[in-house]
Amino acid sequence: MATTKDYRDFILEQLNLLDNITCKSMMGEYLLYYNDILFGGIYDNRLLVKIVDSNKKYNMQESIPYESAKPMYLVDNIDNQDILKQIVLDTCKDLVK
Repeated sequence: MATTKDYRDFILEQLNLLDNITCKSMMGEYLLYYNDILFGGIYDNRLLVKIVDSNKKYNMQESIPYESAKPMYLVDNIDNQDILKQIVLDTCKDLVK
């Protein structure tokens, strides 16, 4: 099942506390970037972020974005923009090391 444009728009609206968020379409799904850092994506109407040390403190559930992919963290608290912002910042912090 591909992600709907409505869900994509909702996630982008939730991420609007961060400048420089970009979204690229890929085979019915969407890759998410912050300051040109690929930190996650929207897969089957689910927001997933890469697993890094600094985002483990959020106790998110692991999920597979698509068949044969590495596990990622499922962000299930998408209504809280402040926590969502912090998850993205913490994830990207580890990805630039």
